[in-house]
Amino acid sequence: MTISTEDIRFEIEEGVALITLHRPDHLNAYSGKMGIELGEAYSHCDQNDEVRAVVLTGAGGAFCAGADMSAGEKTFGSQKGMRGFSAAGVTPAAFEIRKPVIAAINGHAVGIGLTLALQCDIRIIAREGKYGILQVRRGVMPDGYSHWTLSRIAGLANAADLLLTGRKIQGDEAHAMGLASRVLPADEVLPAAMEIARDIAENAAPLSVAITKRLLWEAQNLTAEQVEHRETELHHHVMGAPDALEGALAYVERRKPKWSLSVAKDWPDWPQD
Repeated sequence: MTISTEDIRFEIEEGVALITLHRPDHLNAYSGKMGIELGEAYSHCDQNDEVRAVVLTGAGGAFCAGADMSAGEKTFGSQKGMRGFSAAGVTPAAFEIRKPVIAAINGHAVGIGLTLALQCDIRIIAREGKYGILQVRRGVMPDGYSHWTLSRIAGLANAADLLLTGRKIQGDEAHAMGLASRVLPADEVLPAAMEIARDIAENAAPLSVAITKRLLWEAQNLTAEQVEHRETELHHHVMGAPDALEGALAYVERRKPKWSLSVAKDWPDWPQD
């Protein structure tokens, strides 16, 4: 399955959805249309059981060079009264969908380009790229949930360093700060991300992954007791179910498991306190 849209490219193969930000002549600068199309692709991935993992990357030598500023002084014009405006950048965000999203940051990611990547679950980053959340140097402020994502990913001190200065960093410093799990040469970033995605698609139970992802993002705002309660209730949903039986049997028989539960159809009633 391949879907061609204006500002992204979207294809699914062997359980992995590859979403490519596709404005290479503009270093994949973010446009409103790109945000809408990315949200539609994420929503499709969330509901489609054929998709077991998602990779987000950029066309050409950049991931996303930030907002398209070709409108000059109108780029950050007032949005008061504008229906549907949100600083989120994309709806739903990558952390809101039930499939793991891996950002293959193959080159420069600045401004909203980096804040979109911070919404992903796993990030692989190019050593040669430049990265930063520059909005305070443009007279606006950080977006895309970055006040929330960056501090959970890299800690408050590193978040303050990047958000309050708007400075640029390179791949090795980004990795040292914890922004990415790996730093690699640019041409190795997408293959590494695809390898992780294919491993998830082939070996991990889709419903188990989806539930784990949701609780992982949620848990940072919960107490230990609340996490224990949710883990226990969710164990009741998966234990004794077909995938739990198949996972143990496949392990004993030394073969790949054949998962049958559906993220779309077998999603649990989410535990509440």
